[in-house]
Amino acid sequence: MPKLKTNSSAKKRFKPTGTGKIKRKHAFKNHILTKKETKQKRNLGYMSVVDKADEKNVKALLNL
Repeated sequence: MPKLKTNSSAKKRFKPTGTGKIKRKHAFKNHILTKKETKQKRNLGYMSVVDKADEKNVKALLNL
């Protein structure tokens, strides 16, 4: 059986944690930041965990 390729866009966006969950960055933090509140920008800066409903699809892209 041939080797499976990891999805290139997924490997740049997601990273598995030690417990098997998947970390992700928040959206809406790239541009047009002047109209966003400081609190919103600060909270978007932290990493988050992929939702349980989407975890199966992301793991399939990463071949985990």
